[in-house]
Amino acid sequence: MAVRLLSKVKCLPGIQGVVYASGAAAPAQLSDFELQHKTPVIRKQKNIPIAQYGGRHAVTMLPGGGIGPECMGYVREIFKYIGAPIDFELVNIDPNVDNDDDVQYAITTIKRNGVGLKGNIETKSEAAYVTSRNVALRNELDMYAYVLNCKSFPGVSTRHKDIDIVIIRQNTEGEYAMLEHESVRGVIESMKVVTASNSERVARFAFEFAKRNGRKKVTTVHKANIMKLSDGLFLETSRRLAQEYPDIEHNDMIIDNCCMQLVARPHQFDVMLMTNLYGSIVSNVVCGLLGGAGLLSGRNYGDNYAVFEPGTRNTGTAIAGKNIANPIAMINASVDMLEHLGHHYHAGLIRRALDKTINTDRVLTPDCGGTASSSEVVDSIMQNIGRC
Repeated sequence: MAVRLLSKVKCLPGIQGVVYASGAAAPAQLSDFELQHKTPVIRKQKNIPIAQYGGRHAVTMLPGGGIGPECMGYVREIFKYIGAPIDFELVNIDPNVDNDDDVQYAITTIKRNGVGLKGNIETKSEAAYVTSRNVALRNELDMYAYVLNCKSFPGVSTRHKDIDIVIIRQNTEGEYAMLEHESVRGVIESMKVVTASNSERVARFAFEFAKRNGRKKVTTVHKANIMKLSDGLFLETSRRLAQEYPDIEHNDMIIDNCCMQLVARPHQFDVMLMTNLYGSIVSNVVCGLLGGAGLLSGRNYGDNYAVFEPGTRNTGTAIAGKNIANPIAMINASVDMLEHLGHHYHAGLIRRALDKTINTDRVLTPDCGGTASSSEVVDSIMQNIGRC
């Protein structure tokens, strides 16, 4: 469905930038959310009715740990200020427990609501039978594609200017399959799982994304020179699908060289396609190039559900409660969510206010070279709403 979603809209959330000059309703067309729930799906799941009341949407909110709760508070404050038609269903997950009861409840609410907004959820237990909460959410909801739009902010001082890269990451397998065992005492084996079906799904997603958004090139990132079967399958699948898109250039690059090229010459990249672990590494590299962990938002897509979150998935425990955390990434994630649900007017209000705060007024937290506190950044955004 995620591919069908791409084929029916000109561009994905975060790239659309659709803005309406007044409070008038958007044109009569299906939102991404509606497309996700009104078309056949690839993986059949037991349907739970979508919570949608009088034009409002219910959204699962997972604050997570570290700076997540305070950043979610800023999102709710802004949404209340603009009257966004969103009702949050708050779910807290205890990072200290050794069972998955909280996670299973969170999964149930996302299945009911169809959409989630989350911070990074800590998993403090080191017991082998306790899975990562973040990985469990993505796997249980089959959100196989992760999209990170990496675009420079003119108001943030960085070495490289005018970067515009989209990272598309396979989100449910690879080294994150969480299949480890001790074969003999002192020898641990960790399985990397790459399947033809998921490789094809995410590769097609990447090429369709490039096609619909006017992108010219897809670069597949791999380590097939060493992992000849697993990464070899992923690379071969990308090359095969590339033949169906003759107007889009396709090349590939080994992950080691890719990281060096990103730091030295990032403008050579357009859309980047990769497996799970490489996506985690490359996402953090690019976020560092653009100003740090506090700016970009990421989007998890599956056939049925979508979850929005800060792009680097960092918890930020060390700065929690100090009023210095950068709230921009979480606010950007909330705007992506609004656009996904079809609330373009409200999304546009926040996105324009964000742009003015960051790029014109340059009200920035210390991680981006500024001196503003978290609350001062949020106050600036709210002051700019409706004025730009």
